[in-house]
Amino acid sequence: MGGVQVYHAALNCVVNEDLNKEWGRYLEQNNRHVEVLRGLCETFGLDPEEETPGRQVVRRLEKSLVKAIETSMESGEPQAAEIVACERMVLAETKDHLNLEHLAQCAEKAKGEKARALKEACEEIEEQEDERLYHSKGWCRELWIASLGMQAVAPPPEEEKDVKTAIVAARAQKARAATLKK
Repeated sequence: MGGVQVYHAALNCVVNEDLNKEWGRYLEQNNRHVEVLRGLCETFGLDPEEETPGRQVVRRLEKSLVKAIETSMESGEPQAAEIVACERMVLAETKDHLNLEHLAQCAEKAKGEKARALKEACEEIEEQEDERLYHSKGWCRELWIASLGMQAVAPPPEEEKDVKTAIVAARAQKARAATLKK
């Protein structure tokens, strides 16, 4: 649920139109992921609104990501704020990716209805989470490169190649140099 807030904050400082469209799509996906995970909570008899110590820590982290984005917007430097937002999205997506890996491991060990619910949730979300992580990392790299006055590739190769795995992300990043030579 906090990821939705991070996306809203990030979208407030996007300069690049392609990135704006991509993050808008990711926000919609994230809203759906919240629904899916709330359903999982119900399947497991958990209250998705319960304030646990772990949830408090995660909420603080999410609030700090939003605050960093908002603070960067106050600088009056739109490109710098966009980079800060992108870095915060990479952090948020890295955590989401890790959470999904944990759910997938739980699905392997669970039995019956719980196993089915976990597997269905992971199947629906996994590819989107992978894409969001690798594409966000590519955008972050290219925004930084551009900010340093060097030739950037926008949209990044990860987006152009529709990257959804670590190995394909590595190949896309390596092929980036060939794109610049053209």
